[in-house]
Amino acid sequence: MYGHGAVPPARSSGTVIGLRVLFAAVGFLSCGLLACAPLFRIAFLRGRSIDWVLSWASLPLSIACFAVVGSLPESDPRTDVAMSLVLLFGLFSSVYFLVMDIRVHQQRRFAGHPPPQGPTVHSGYGYPQPTPPYTSTLLPQPPAPPVSAPGPVPPPQRPAPARIDQVRAELDELSDYLRKHDGNPEGGR
Repeated sequence: MYGHGAVPPARSSGTVIGLRVLFAAVGFLSCGLLACAPLFRIAFLRGRSIDWVLSWASLPLSIACFAVVGSLPESDPRTDVAMSLVLLFGLFSSVYFLVMDIRVHQQRRFAGHPPPQGPTVHSGYGYPQPTPPYTSTLLPQPPAPPVSAPGPVPPPQRPAPARIDQVRAELDELSDYLRKHDGNPEGGR
């Protein structure tokens, strides 16, 4: 839908929070009848088999509990147990959804996905980074390394301060120049 290699637009934090509230409320406020909705959302986000099994198992469990509530008289204690199970299952699905959804979004943020507000890498010491001059020859590009499974990303390391090395080299040249023009060719000894 977004073309080859294009990244879909990032959701704002308001949208993410709104979806969390909606899915968490659906699980509990429907008295457990729609407890499968937040579980299916987590199964889609994570894609793990345990989430799929849990979401599919929630359907017959809530239907069976409501069948017990509807078929037995109100004074029967089994209706209280069945209704308590449905409400607890709705509460469980809402809490499980919130915990897993927050964890998924944190893992995505720490796995290298940039935050929606923009880049956070700045040049060091307030100096602008020098731009390389344009060349008329094309250089061969090395092949891209294969993409590995996402894992812990090491923190970005600061590049060596090229400006300090440049200033040091210029000072060395200046001192050599001054030694030569002082009339002392052996370097000031």
